Amino acid sequence: MKYKPHQYQEYATQQILDTNYIALLLDMGLGKTVSTLTAIDLLLNDYFDASRVLVIAPLRVADDTWAREVEKWDHLQHLRISKVLGSAIQRRKALKADADIYVINRENVEWLVGELGTKWDFETVVIDELSSFKNPKSKRFRALRRVRPMMKRLIGLTGTPAPNSLMDLWPQIYLLDQGERLGKTITSFRDRYFVPGERSGHIVYKWHEKKEAEQRIYDAISDIVVSMKADDWLELPERIDRIVQIRLSDKARDLYRKLERDLLLPYQDADVVATTAAVLSNKLLQMASGAVYDEEKGIKLIHDAKLDALEDIIEAAQGKPVMVFYNFKHSLARIQERFPQARILRKGKDGNQDIVDWNNDQIPLLLLHPKSAGHGLNLQESSCQTVVWFDQIWSLEEDQQANARVHRQGQTRRIVVMRLVAEDTMDEEAVIALERKADGQEALMQAVKARIERVRVV
Repeated sequence: MKYKPHQYQEYATQQILDTNYIALLLDMGLGKTVSTLTAIDLLLNDYFDASRVLVIAPLRVADDTWAREVEKWDHLQHLRISKVLGSAIQRRKALKADADIYVINRENVEWLVGELGTKWDFETVVIDELSSFKNPKSKRFRALRRVRPMMKRLIGLTGTPAPNSLMDLWPQIYLLDQGERLGKTITSFRDRYFVPGERSGHIVYKWHEKKEAEQRIYDAISDIVVSMKADDWLELPERIDRIVQIRLSDKARDLYRKLERDLLLPYQDADVVATTAAVLSNKLLQMASGAVYDEEKGIKLIHDAKLDALEDIIEAAQGKPVMVFYNFKHSLARIQERFPQARILRKGKDGNQDIVDWNNDQIPLLLLHPKSAGHGLNLQESSCQTVVWFDQIWSLEEDQQANARVHRQGQTRRIVVMRLVAEDTMDEEAVIALERKADGQEALMQAVKARIERVRVV
C-alpha cells in the first residue's frame, strides 16, 4: 500500500528526526507505528544515524503489529525485522539475526539487559507504550535505566502518559533525559512538586500536587514532549457513552450490603493502605457484577441483573456484532454460559485468525479482557457499533486503550460505549474515578499540545 501521510504523521516523523530523546503522546488512531517506522527508515538509510534499532512493546504488539506495519506499506517493506520472542534459545537466535529492527516484549527487557550487559549495542530504542515504564520500582525500568547512557536516541510512544497521576511521569521522563528536567530521583521529584497526603504510620501512600505544580512540570518537559489528540486531527464518527443503570433486586441488594459490611467493618477503626483498599474495591466490584470469590476460591452468586441487561443489549443490536469487556474470570464464565455464541480472543496465530473473523463479522459476540486487548489490535473493520463494559475498572489507560480498538482511524460507524453500572455499588465509584482521572489526563495532553499548534496553520 502506498503511504500518503497525514499532516500530523509528517510532523510526528520530523519530531523524531529532530529530537534525539522524545516522547510522542499520540492519541489512539493517529498511526504512531507507521510514523515511527518512517523515521527509523530515514535514520537507517538516508541519514545513516542508526544501525541496530530496538523496539520494546506489549507482547501481542511485538509479535504482530510492527512486522505487519512493515509488510503493509510499500516504502517500508525493505526493512528487516527480527522478533526477540519465545524461549531463551529462540531469543538469542533472534538477536544474532541480520536485521534492521529487533522487537522484544517488555517483560523480557530485564533478560535482554542481563544478556548484553556492557555489550549493549542498541543505540536507538523505541518504547511502544512508554507508560508501561511508569513504576520506578519495576524490574523493567531499573534494567533499562542501567543501559540508558548507551543510547543515542530514545523514542517513547503512548496515548496515556499519566493514567493515574502526574507522579507517573517521572520514570518515563527520566528514561528520556536521565533526570535533567524532573530530577535524578523520584524522591527529589516528589519533594519539588508534591506534598505528603494520606499515610499509614510513616508510609505515605498518597501525594498531593503543590500549587501550580502541573504547569511547572509541563513547562519543564515541553521541549521533549509532543502531544497530539485524535479529536484535533481526525474526523471520527460519533462516540456515545452511556451509563446503563442496573437495579438490583431486594434480595441481591441485601446480600451485597451484607458482604460489603463484612469486608469493610474490620477496617473501620484502622488505616486502609493502598493494597488493602485495592483488595476491598476488587471484591465489591465483583459483587456489583453478580458474583464474588470466597476464601475457598468458590463463587458466591449474587445476581444476574447484568446478564439480563446484556441480553437486552444483544437483542437490540439486531444481529450486529457486540464487543464486551470483562474483568473477572467468573464474569467471563457466566457470560459464556448465558451466551454460547460468545468467543474470546485467543493467543498467537489463533488470535490473529480471531481478529480476521471478527473484522469479517463472523463472530457475533466477542469477549475481551482489557489487559489483553489494550494495545495494537485493529478491530474497527467489523460492523460492530456496540461496546459493553460488563465489569467496571479503575485503570484509565486500559479503559481508553480498550475503547480505541473500535473507535479509531478507519471506523466509519457511530459507536456506543455502554457501561453496566449497578446502582449504589462500587461500580459508581469506579466510573466517577475514571472521569476524574480523565480530567487530569486531558490537562496534561492540552498543556504539551501547544507545541504543535504552529503546524496547523502551515
